[in-house]
Amino acid sequence: MILVAKIGTSSVTGADGSVDARAVARLCAEVASVRARGHRCVVVTSGAVTAGVAALRPPGGRPSDATTLQALSSIGQHRLMHVYDDAFAREGIIAGQVLLAPLDFGERRQYLHARATLARLLELGVVPVVNENDAIADDEIRFGDNDRLAALVANLVGADVLVLLTDTAGLFTADPRIDAAASLVEEVSEIDAELELAAGGPGSPGGSGGMASKLAAARMAAWSGVRTVIASAAREGVLAGALASEPGIGTSIAARARTIGARKLWIAFARPPTGRIVVDDGARRALVEREASLLAAGVRSVEGEFAVDDAVEIVGPDGTVFAKGLAGLSSRRSSTWVGRNSRDLPADLSREVVHRDDLVVLV
Repeated sequence: MILVAKIGTSSVTGADGSVDARAVARLCAEVASVRARGHRCVVVTSGAVTAGVAALRPPGGRPSDATTLQALSSIGQHRLMHVYDDAFAREGIIAGQVLLAPLDFGERRQYLHARATLARLLELGVVPVVNENDAIADDEIRFGDNDRLAALVANLVGADVLVLLTDTAGLFTADPRIDAAASLVEEVSEIDAELELAAGGPGSPGGSGGMASKLAAARMAAWSGVRTVIASAAREGVLAGALASEPGIGTSIAARARTIGARKLWIAFARPPTGRIVVDDGARRALVEREASLLAAGVRSVEGEFAVDDAVEIVGPDGTVFAKGLAGLSSRRSSTWVGRNSRDLPADLSREVVHRDDLVVLV
């Protein structure tokens, strides 16, 4: 089996922000134990920015501008990797650093290249240690985004289990920090909007996006056919327990019985949307029930600016996003196609606003 283990900033750094060598050593020992049972592992780690802040100690504390945070990540990343390298070496394991940027998921060629690289590392018996390439990412650093990164990596390597390690035992019925009666939710069969809302906001000031971010990542993994376990990084035997579906190990989120292929997962979760297309009820039913292409006649309006092959969200009359796809028509020429019958479109325009092969229904 292949396991992807993601550990958050609060679990891998100390109170002063420096890399917690004991926490990293504990995780590496967990990985070694799982590998001794014949399984393969990938680690997704946060903590570079926080480690950079601890090393440089900038006046005024942690900055907020993206450029400085990117610079700090470059300071912290090699410090973080040095600790991992030493800890894995003590277990007789070679680690390989893999830094991924949004481009690696947003461009199909890069996506396939990243997948091949990770597969080869696993074939060589190496443990890939993955982090977002914050230092040169075009977009602003998104704290907590490594949960999403871990779900994408789980898809890349064809993982069986994704383990999101955090500073709590899993998902609770209420916030255990303020409600003593809160109890652990051990099994989740389907993540819905109500559950995501109940998950709340950010967990710790050190960096992560909290439980809501982890549920969003688990939802992504479920579409890949990957079971997710949210559990405490401090729990002994947590990775082996997650693989064995040990009761009470954390919160286990089931994989979907019906999954989608790698290309549609890439469209659904790796391509950031640049606009929205609002459709009527008839078009929504055609997309959801008949898996049809989206035609211009069913479009009410467009929001934002997008070009052909850009990712767009598809929104129903109630304002709910229910699908995502690659645009076959650009927003720049929307006045020539919105709401029109296919036979009335200019000859140089595609007949499909979003072709069914480029469309993913998310409900």
